[in-house]
Amino acid sequence: MKRFPEARQDSNLNVAWPTDEDLLQVARRNERRRLYFASKRVLDFCVAAPLLVVLSPLMALIAVLIRLDSPGPAIFKQPRVGLRRRGMGRSATWELRTFTFYKFRSMFHGADPSLHRDFTKALLSNDETTVTALLAGEEQLKKMTHDPRITRVGRFLRKASLDELPQLWNVLKGDMGLVGPRPPTVYEAEMYDRRQAQRMGAMPGMTGLWQTNGRCCSDYEEMIQQDLMYIDQQSFWLDLKVLALTPLAVLRARGAG
Repeated sequence: MKRFPEARQDSNLNVAWPTDEDLLQVARRNERRRLYFASKRVLDFCVAAPLLVVLSPLMALIAVLIRLDSPGPAIFKQPRVGLRRRGMGRSATWELRTFTFYKFRSMFHGADPSLHRDFTKALLSNDETTVTALLAGEEQLKKMTHDPRITRVGRFLRKASLDELPQLWNVLKGDMGLVGPRPPTVYEAEMYDRRQAQRMGAMPGMTGLWQTNGRCCSDYEEMIQQDLMYIDQQSFWLDLKVLALTPLAVLRARGAG
């Protein structure tokens, strides 16, 4: 009898998906791509490790600038949700669990996260009125002389996508890949309906189809579709294509600002 890889979910998570059967189907599908996942892990390690070494002086400088600009830690840590493969071959286990996600802090320490939580809830429920109101409030905050949330250094880091650099450590640890759907926060994952949660059916990544296709950040349904397309079509060559397009996407976003 053929033994399929096991699958499990962190008992601390309360999400609409996956059921045990959903997660087992994900594990079976992914194990048919064993060569891809092995090559993906090699690519992730061979890119992330040298980049961390080469960029360490820049990252140290950014950390110093953040600390000089505002009180608080330079690194922002947050629980995120992601799928991870443990073990190899028939003994492999696919686990949906929480992990510590790293970014350079771009907001004042202790900033109120309720705006993002309300915005996410409105997007997931397709509440266009609330989304419009929250976006209007966001725009008003951006026009203020002293933004109550984003620091001066943080504004530059976000525009240049430099706040994402610490996630190379997540890639090195195996929490994330270079390419994949962005990992949701715990409260976001727990708001998902079953279809929306299917975007967690692949290892999360630093960049993906949605980012490189230049979609609007408020078009959540488009993001879901792009992530599901990636999960269905994921391959080593698709990952290379996304990585090649990412620098252009970053420059395009900077130009739009």
